[in-house]
Amino acid sequence: MEQIRRENPMIFGRGLAITRKLGFPDVIMPGDIRNDLYLTLEKGDFERGGKSVQKNIEVTMYVLYADGEILKDCISLGSGEPNRSSYHSFVLYHSNSPRWGEIIKLPIPIDRFRGSHLRFEFRHCSTKDKGEKKLFGFAFSPLMRDDGTTLSDDIHELYVYKCDENSTFNNHALYLGLPCCKEDYNGCPNIPSSLIFQRSTKESFFISTQLSSTKLTQNVDLLALLKWKAFPDRIMDILGRLRHVSGEEIVKFLQDILDTLFVILDDNTEKYGLLVFQSLVFIINLLRDIKYFHFRPVMDTYIQKHFAGALAYKELIRCLKWYMDCSAELIRQDHIQEAMRALEYLFKFIVQSRILYSRATCGMEEEQFRSSIQELFQSIRFVLSLDSRNSETLLFTQAALLNSFPTIFDELLQMFTVQEVAEFVRGTLGSMPSTVHIGQSMDVVKLQSIARTVDSRLFSFSESRRILLPVVLHHIHLHLRQQKELLICSGILGSIFSIVKTSSLEADVMEEVEMMVESLLDVLLQTLLTIMSKSHAQEAVRGQRCPQCTAEITGEYVSCLLSLLRQMCDTHYQHLLDNFQSKDELKEFLLKIFCVFRNLMKMSVFPRDWMVMRLLTSNIIVTTVQYLSSALHKNFTETDFDFKVWNSYFSLAVLFINQPSLQLEIITSAKRKKILDKYGDMRVMMAYELFSMWQNLGEHKIHFIPGMIGPFLGVTLVPQPEVRNIMIPIFHDMMDWEQRKNGNFKQVEAELIDKLDSMVSEGKGDESYRELFGLLTQLFGPYPSLLEKVEQETWRETGISFVTSVTRLMERLLDYRDCMKGEETENKKIGCTVNLMNFYKSEINKEEMYIRYIHKLCDMHLQAENYTEAAFTLLLYCELLQWEERPLREFLHYPSQTEWQRKEGLCRKIIHYFNKGKSWEFGIPLCRELACQYESLYDYQSLSWIRKMEASYYDNIMEQQRLEPEFFRVGFYGRKFPFFLRNKEYVCRGHDYERLEAFQQRMLSEFPQAVAMQHPNHPDDAILQCDAQYLQIYAVTPIPDYVDVLQMDRVPDRVKSFYRVNNVRKFRYDRPFHKGPKDKENEFKSLWIERTTLTLTHSLPGISRWFEVERRELVEVSPLENAIQVVENKNQELRALISQYQHKQVHGNINLLSMCLNGVIDAAVNGGIARYQEAFFDKDYITKHPGDAEKITQLKELMQEQVHVLGVGLAVHEKFVHPEMRPLHKKLIDQFQMMRASLYHEFPGLDKLSPACSGTSTPRGNVLASHSPMSPESIKMTHRHSPMNLMGTGRHSSSSLSSHASSEAGNVVMLGDSSVGEAPEDLYHHMQLAYPNPRYQGSVTNVSVLSSSQASPSSSSLSSTHSAPSQMITSAPSSARGSPSLPDKYRHAREMMLLLPTHRDRPSSAMYPAAILENGQVITPYTSTPSTTPWVTPPRPCLPGLCASLLSTLSRPPPRAPSRVWMAATQPCQAAPAAACPP
Repeated sequence: MEQIRRENPMIFGRGLAITRKLGFPDVIMPGDIRNDLYLTLEKGDFERGGKSVQKNIEVTMYVLYADGEILKDCISLGSGEPNRSSYHSFVLYHSNSPRWGEIIKLPIPIDRFRGSHLRFEFRHCSTKDKGEKKLFGFAFSPLMRDDGTTLSDDIHELYVYKCDENSTFNNHALYLGLPCCKEDYNGCPNIPSSLIFQRSTKESFFISTQLSSTKLTQNVDLLALLKWKAFPDRIMDILGRLRHVSGEEIVKFLQDILDTLFVILDDNTEKYGLLVFQSLVFIINLLRDIKYFHFRPVMDTYIQKHFAGALAYKELIRCLKWYMDCSAELIRQDHIQEAMRALEYLFKFIVQSRILYSRATCGMEEEQFRSSIQELFQSIRFVLSLDSRNSETLLFTQAALLNSFPTIFDELLQMFTVQEVAEFVRGTLGSMPSTVHIGQSMDVVKLQSIARTVDSRLFSFSESRRILLPVVLHHIHLHLRQQKELLICSGILGSIFSIVKTSSLEADVMEEVEMMVESLLDVLLQTLLTIMSKSHAQEAVRGQRCPQCTAEITGEYVSCLLSLLRQMCDTHYQHLLDNFQSKDELKEFLLKIFCVFRNLMKMSVFPRDWMVMRLLTSNIIVTTVQYLSSALHKNFTETDFDFKVWNSYFSLAVLFINQPSLQLEIITSAKRKKILDKYGDMRVMMAYELFSMWQNLGEHKIHFIPGMIGPFLGVTLVPQPEVRNIMIPIFHDMMDWEQRKNGNFKQVEAELIDKLDSMVSEGKGDESYRELFGLLTQLFGPYPSLLEKVEQETWRETGISFVTSVTRLMERLLDYRDCMKGEETENKKIGCTVNLMNFYKSEINKEEMYIRYIHKLCDMHLQAENYTEAAFTLLLYCELLQWEERPLREFLHYPSQTEWQRKEGLCRKIIHYFNKGKSWEFGIPLCRELACQYESLYDYQSLSWIRKMEASYYDNIMEQQRLEPEFFRVGFYGRKFPFFLRNKEYVCRGHDYERLEAFQQRMLSEFPQAVAMQHPNHPDDAILQCDAQYLQIYAVTPIPDYVDVLQMDRVPDRVKSFYRVNNVRKFRYDRPFHKGPKDKENEFKSLWIERTTLTLTHSLPGISRWFEVERRELVEVSPLENAIQVVENKNQELRALISQYQHKQVHGNINLLSMCLNGVIDAAVNGGIARYQEAFFDKDYITKHPGDAEKITQLKELMQEQVHVLGVGLAVHEKFVHPEMRPLHKKLIDQFQMMRASLYHEFPGLDKLSPACSGTSTPRGNVLASHSPMSPESIKMTHRHSPMNLMGTGRHSSSSLSSHASSEAGNVVMLGDSSVGEAPEDLYHHMQLAYPNPRYQGSVTNVSVLSSSQASPSSSSLSSTHSAPSQMITSAPSSARGSPSLPDKYRHAREMMLLLPTHRDRPSSAMYPAAILENGQVITPYTSTPSTTPWVTPPRPCLPGLCASLLSTLSRPPPRAPSRVWMAATQPCQAAPAAACPP
């Protein structure tokens, strides 16, 4: 408080009130005097006294002395208020049981306290006369009892005595003899009844008191101790009863109690010495309690300023020594243990007593004191040396002694020199048994005592450390060897290193570090290795934390090791290396320290943001490695070469250089500058060490080829030019040494490729990987030093080939890494993986890598639900296996098994994937192959299963609907594309229902930076070399390689449709144009077709949904050739459709035939093939083109054939036509006669082919009857088996079921031949394609023109998975022919006849002449009047009942294409546009 007054004088100068705590403060310092009694008026219970209403009671209180005098100013109502002599309570209106609860402080002087009492007067206050107060009773209470104790802190019920206003209190003795309360009444039972004041038995008054006094006590035993001289014969009993006094009373009167004890001790040492010692121990231990711990400063102040026992030290030393000497004999040692716990303050009393004695006697008896202290320490050593394994009591005594022992050092330093105290301590610590002789609990206590010793002031002196350090290190060494109490040991070591580091005497530090290196370095390394290995094992097995393997312990010991290494100098390293007795010991040490350093860089010992600590660690490691490198070179290079040590060294160097904390390029320039200024680039330092050690290897370099290629390659990933330049000669050495040994460097090449691939798979490098291609160019390409060395070698050509392979691999790895790490679409990832997989197979021939990427690619396909492609991918691995019993090792997810078992499992999985992809034709050969194997093994159960599966596949082929996909050509131009796409063109197999617009949108979303090119022309060099992305997309038509199946008449169309779009390697794109002057009268004369044929590297489908274009062929088709192809394909379509009705493959509905006949006949009447007559049968044309005579004849024959086929078709139509459709049939007959008549003059023999239709005299019925049903022979009468005959065969387009307008991009499409089981609307769709709408744009001028007339109903992004409903899944992909380097083992001759596809070209505008009008429209001879709309209009559906009015409704606006929901039930037909004769 005085300090506060001094620091804040302005506050206390303003009449500030200071309020003391109600009760005692936390600490009562010696000299603090206080004597306050706090009284609370609780309540009262009073009689009504004959009144009709209750009383208004007021209490008046006085403090009176023994003589009856009222004490003045002894009542305080609150802080800041003046004291008064009386107190008046507040009045509760009409209450005989008032509750006041008022607190009053009574600051009574100590000398007046004894004999004083309190008197309470009770008055009734009248409500009528405000000044009238009538006394009716009183109560009283003495402040101190007869035994000298004060009023207890409790609630007291006081007796109320009756009196009146006339009563006088002048003679207080009249009532002081009366009992004041119940306890007082029990003490004086015989009270005369004829007293002046009579007690009111029904009334009572309650008060509570609390005494805050440092001089007055309520405890009888404590009072007896303080007044011991009054009871000289009871001193021993009084001292014994001190233990029963509460701690609160003892700490309140601490100074008085201690003074009393030491006075008693001086009075009779021999008699009371032991009892005083025990009492002192009790008080000291009381202050060890957490409740009274804050009173220890009170004890310290007392010892320093108030203690006066100059002779006490002798008796205290004697008693303490006696306790210790008895510890070996006594069974109960509670009192000894208490004395051991009080050792600190006992020594404080001993030392202070000796100081007082020395002052008083000028240092007399110094030797006796020293001798007694030495004897005391001998007793301490004796206690610690006792074997406590069989005595738990003794164990507790030793533990208590060890806990208190470090606390006496500071007291001893007041009387002894540092060296003397250190000798005492060393002898005591040395007397402790080693770890193997005591239990774990004692280990902890012993180490804690050592830790407190190290943390003490004594250990900070270099003189004492020289004495104490050996014994401390000895005990730590023992514990570390046994891996016990690692956390405590680490704390001790940390304190030692901190003290040594701050020491100013260099010579002392050198000596101390030398001691620590000899004692601790090896065991520290071993401890760290054990901790790290346990930590890894715990996390791997249970995922739990081991108490001794936590990151905390690891960090502690790492810090200790780093501190030790940091303080080592050249001399220490030299002594360390010289002290090894053999090379085996040196080898073991090097392996340990290298392993620890590697683990430090692998494990996250320090948090990532502890940059300073990480850099310091790296600096210590590189410094240590520099010292140890010479020992490694000196001892393990020549005849004593040891691969294990060298390999450990190189691994350490590589890990060091690749540390993330040393990659200065990723931090700010300011921080980088500070690091370089302080440490330099430690990567370069280690790289120079690495290079130097590599050069020292000599011929032993061959031992590290190819093992160190990967690690050294990892060093080259560091974006530090100097490090890379240092590593270049090492790669050359590796190539050179392997060339010398093996005549090649295949191992170097193979290992380099493996490591590059693994690094990419692990995602290493990040941004620096983008620079790796340039880095490899430096390493193996134009870098002068290496290139010059390679050119000087005899293996120059092999080296150049090696460089080429690695650089090409790096290009692919970069793309692969970017695709895998980025948020790329599945198709892009698949394409990149295919590119890399093919490289491993074809160029490097790394089979294991190839197989790994096969499975990666398969997983990608499965994720994208490309089941057919997944099957083809797995087939690559399956074909590498043979049906043999050769054992195969465990690989990827395959267990150890025979080659036969693995191939069988693969075949089953592939068959399953083909089934999910609805590619049953590709699964059947595998079923047969498995069946052959099962049959040869007589495994009939498996044979039955596989045969049933094969049969189910045939059923699926015939029963389940499959869509035919669209194909698109995509060109990727510009340097911004990935390497595997850059400036290349691909053909992609579209998803179900995907049209050109949807596909184009999907590609643009996959490459958001790309620009769609607006023309189909090949780009120039400016686009190819620009830093941008350009996409060129248009639809293409597949060209089947085999046509056998497609030429068979009785093959169902479900079978044909599969072979039309599978195993396709060639695709076509046609572009119409005019060559020479355009004939305005008949544009077909000058209309040519530019036909582009694209050949892919592999067939579609295959291991990918797209393949690169391998070759382009460009041909031009003349107008005459185009006309031949148009008519020929139309005839083929008619024959196929008629054959289906003749063989009853199409039942019930005749709409398909009606529409087809109507389309041909109606167009012919309105001009049709007559335009061809005008163009090519003209005499001028024949004269100008004499070489076309044969082709003109062929065209004439085709026209004659068409008239005959139409006649047969009308006959079939007559047979099956519905009565409601008779008007349409009549119209067809009439138009057919007109068509025949229009051709009569040109072909005189035409009537011979169909005499029944030659004139109007022949009835229509006879006309139709004269045409008998066409036999297969008659249909093939003029059939020409050229490839073009099958190009127009009808097919299920993936868009035809959702959009009836299916116009090829940029093509005027032709009709195809109908096949068995084809839906009517689909066949009509082919009709619509065969006779296209005249609104076709003549040439492809931009990407939009290339698109279809109607957007695809399913427009999805490239990254999404495309899956149609189960009944409409896409048609199956091609066989393994699309895979690289696949053998043709599945392509057996007997299977090819049934399963392999026979291909045909899809309709294309090049196949049919289209007149290009001036407004840009295109027409064919089979189209009707041209329209002004520049887009293809979807055809209109019509129900069977409406077909009679079909021609009359064609001019109406086309409605929206109907849903497929009613297709099967109603069999809708679709009419071709209305025909009109061209002008």
